[in-house]
Amino acid sequence: MTEWYSRSEEEVLRELSSCRRGLTDAEAHSRLEKYGENVLYEREAVPWWQIFLSQFKDLLVVILMIAAGISMATGDPESALVIFTVLFLNALLGTIQHRKAEKSLESLQKLSSPEARVVREGQSVTIPSSNVVPGDLMILEAGSLVPADGRLLEVYGLTVNESSLTGESLSAEKHTGCLRTEGERLSPGDQVNMVFSGSLVTSGRAAAVVTATGMNTEIGSIASLMNRAEVQKTPLQISLDHFSGHLALGIMGICVLVFGLSVYRKEPVLDALMFAVALAVAAIPEALSSIVTIVQAMGTQKMAREHAIIKDLKAVESLGCVSVICSDKTGTLTQNRMETEAVYINGREMETDQLKEYAGSGKKDAKLFLMAAALNNNTSPSAGDKEGDPVELALFHMVQAAGAVPEQLRLCCPRKGEIPFDSARKRMTTIHEVQGEEIMFVKGAPDVLLERCTRIINPAGADLVPSRQLSASDRAAILNQNQEWSLRGLRILAFACRSGAKWQEDPETDLVFLGLAAMMDPPRPESRPAVAAARQAGIRTVMITGDHRTTAMAVAGRIGIFLPGDLALTGARLDQMTEEELEKKLPQISVYARVSPEHKIRIVKAWQNRGHIVAMTGDGVNDAPALKKADIGIAMGMGGTEVSKDAASMILADDNFATIIKAAANGRNVYRNIKNAIQFLLSGNMAGILCVLYTSLLGLPLPFAPVHLLFINLITDSLPAIAIGMEPAEDGLLKKPPRDPKEGILTPGFVGQIFFQGGLMAGATMWAWSLGMRQGGEALACTMAFSALTLARLFHGFNCRSSYSIIQLGLLSNPGSLAAFMLGSILLAAVLFVPGLQMFFAASDLMPVQAAAVGMAAFLPTVVIQLGRIFRDAQQ
Repeated sequence: MTEWYSRSEEEVLRELSSCRRGLTDAEAHSRLEKYGENVLYEREAVPWWQIFLSQFKDLLVVILMIAAGISMATGDPESALVIFTVLFLNALLGTIQHRKAEKSLESLQKLSSPEARVVREGQSVTIPSSNVVPGDLMILEAGSLVPADGRLLEVYGLTVNESSLTGESLSAEKHTGCLRTEGERLSPGDQVNMVFSGSLVTSGRAAAVVTATGMNTEIGSIASLMNRAEVQKTPLQISLDHFSGHLALGIMGICVLVFGLSVYRKEPVLDALMFAVALAVAAIPEALSSIVTIVQAMGTQKMAREHAIIKDLKAVESLGCVSVICSDKTGTLTQNRMETEAVYINGREMETDQLKEYAGSGKKDAKLFLMAAALNNNTSPSAGDKEGDPVELALFHMVQAAGAVPEQLRLCCPRKGEIPFDSARKRMTTIHEVQGEEIMFVKGAPDVLLERCTRIINPAGADLVPSRQLSASDRAAILNQNQEWSLRGLRILAFACRSGAKWQEDPETDLVFLGLAAMMDPPRPESRPAVAAARQAGIRTVMITGDHRTTAMAVAGRIGIFLPGDLALTGARLDQMTEEELEKKLPQISVYARVSPEHKIRIVKAWQNRGHIVAMTGDGVNDAPALKKADIGIAMGMGGTEVSKDAASMILADDNFATIIKAAANGRNVYRNIKNAIQFLLSGNMAGILCVLYTSLLGLPLPFAPVHLLFINLITDSLPAIAIGMEPAEDGLLKKPPRDPKEGILTPGFVGQIFFQGGLMAGATMWAWSLGMRQGGEALACTMAFSALTLARLFHGFNCRSSYSIIQLGLLSNPGSLAAFMLGSILLAAVLFVPGLQMFFAASDLMPVQAAAVGMAAFLPTVVIQLGRIFRDAQQ
């Protein structure tokens, strides 16, 4: 005989609490010493000094430090001091930005389960979850987080959300039976007699004995898998590494050549060495590391305002060359809640908005259907969208949307008894007193419930539950509707009732069928346009989820990921495929369902092997290994676990897929701005190199003092380069395909522009130097060359904002570039005309005519470059 549960919650909890005596305090303390604290995952904090020292690893920085050491040893401490000061400030900036990213992450962190209820010496006590040990008896209630892995001993209607492990949004039903067979290893979602650390109890109550804690839990094993995953270098890191290496070799080669020529001409070795150091200082873009860091930092700040928190600065621009996004479904593409999409009552399919109109007409079938949904429901009226069973929450909200008041129905129709829902029966029953008569409401799987129905609701009748005979055609229509909704990936519940005072041995028979409700986790409204924008940008979106294949295909189809001709694979099918088969079918597969952490790593690796830059999104511990393996790991800030956040390089504060597309656009703009800033720095340095080589080969006096080059490279160059980094994104940035990650920075076209633009500025500078030599000698020539090159590079900042002309861009579209030019000009004027600075920088007095000549020479290269762009645009 089916047992009726009408006891109070307090009585049930008292029974559960006393079902075992539990450990003694001494036993618990002994086991705590043996097993250690129940800590799932701890992130090691990197000391600030290690972060600071890591900023000096760049090869160009090492060369600069060597040059500074030579300057100090040869009696030029001023140059050495300036170099060391700038390198220190750059390292300090990188350290501060790293700590800012860490603080942003810490603000999102939450303890997974701060407290736990256990039985100690026969008493139910609350202890810190870190003190739970194997052998403890856990008491679990709705709304609590499971603090450790455990085997169930007593169960009362328990359902648990295990999405952090399995990726499934729906709660799993638990009981004390065991499905394990000899030699079979079941996944966490299939172990119905177990609960796992980090899971959320959505309904019911239970007692379980702790079997594993900390890193020995199911979640801990996945965290260990994550630790074995290799961190990927970003495309910019690879490009800058190659760039620095090639540039350093080129600079060292030129310096050795010039040093050898000087010694060959019988010049003093010390003078030749100082000349080589000056050339190295002229060639190395000292501000490059600082500029890249600053531009990336500004990119992170913009992304943070758009709800994307970057943990690693280098990951900012990597988003710009992402070509594949492997996205989790639940909570990222969908809203992570169940919602009733349609109902089927008396042969009529209705959307939820139509149900309100139908129920408002006073139809008894609609009234009883809504009563069943409200009364056969354990959701608390005060429960939020993240509490309670998601299916019951969806029904509760459906009743509210239809114009009924669930709380009022519960007051008017008090519950007299309940048979809980479980996976074996596939139904739940409650008994209520309605208008002085007892009515039983049943909900469950349509096929199971329909077998127990003999009648169907008849709205025309006058009885409390008016009905008519359930015909074969009625059954066929109901089953057809159920099949149609199932193919659309909807979760379906059937409702039935029965009135009467006498109960048979099996009361859930001879039921009156009321209707069907179809539910699903609805896609976010912005998901479909975001996926479309990604496709337009040349980014492929792939769904990887722990949900069922049919559900995953339905959601993917609605948001535009699963298109005609695409394939959907399950983890089991993926296991059967060889690497060659997967490689062949990979471009066609848009959906992966029922996958494990190992599957996710394999999918990410397969795309990487095809040369793609892969972004992976996820929120659960089961996602963490793949997040770390991906080029860009993206964790959910609101619903994500700490392990997933630590494994990721970016965190979505709003858990929204559309934010990823915004971040990708920002990443493309960051890379473009970094490359433009590099072009500005290298073309300016090229001008200095050409000037020094020209005078060296002809045996003429140096056009610059080392302090001049340091002022140009470290002070005036930094301001326009930072302004270039602030350049807003151009229209149509996401209409272009992602850049090839294998393409380096120094492409032939890029190098050609550097030589051409540097040559123009070098020619103008040497003209000013020649004029100074004729009018005032070496000192005046150095001053005019230094002034012309500085001002030319300030003007050149406008050229490097974009490949378009200033007329097309608009001079005021980037106020930072104007501010940089004005501030740089003021600094140059201070060096030339303020007596103390004039002496320090060895600057001679300039006559007005000479100053005008310097200005004309500096402006001429920009005029030539802009006229060339205007002519090019006119030809297109």
